[in-house]
Amino acid sequence: MCRIHPTESSHAIELSRKSDEPSVYTVWKKSSMAFHGMDGFSVYDSSGGLAFRVDNYSRRNRCFTAEVLLMDGDGRALLALRPQILSMHNQWNGYKGEEGWNKRSRSHVFSMRRCSILQSTDEAEVFMGSPDSKSQMPSFLIEGCFWRRCCKVRGSEGKEVARICRKKVGTSVVLGDDVFSLVVQPGADCELIMAFVVIMDRICQKPFTPLMCS
Repeated sequence: MCRIHPTESSHAIELSRKSDEPSVYTVWKKSSMAFHGMDGFSVYDSSGGLAFRVDNYSRRNRCFTAEVLLMDGDGRALLALRPQILSMHNQWNGYKGEEGWNKRSRSHVFSMRRCSILQSTDEAEVFMGSPDSKSQMPSFLIEGCFWRRCCKVRGSEGKEVARICRKKVGTSVVLGDDVFSLVVQPGADCELIMAFVVIMDRICQKPFTPLMCS
């Protein structure tokens, strides 16, 4: 049986400490607390340690969905993610998670939404800052197909800052959709990128046909 998280080795640990190397995570679509009908994420770093987690949340209609909390491996709140009610673009808003549960006083970090309401597409755009200061040009653009695990996050200048791809074990084994790789380029905010992944899981439509991508 294949291990979900990467094999721990001194070489992997050394790479994870280099600031000029990409940060490679293994994302498992499974909560660390398993209850029937609930969902979540467990995210491992290159040394096999739990880096991020999202514990159970419901997949009910988003009008009745409570916020989703992105935490570090120790359970400290990083970002609180909440759907925008009555948004045709499936917009979600991100807030600083460590500022407690008073929603009125928390700092707004970003807004993320699907690019199109007319086409079935996984493309999404992210606007950093408060809603009042949101510019016409997005700070990040997510392109590709999230559900096929073939997806890129690009900055405002078009440079790739992160990539989602199928998880491979060795040279021949490709794991299922519930386990995939997240590669974050140096200088990018890893917890912010992981928040994008969580929201993409909620706003994207699952395809009906397979697609091969490199």
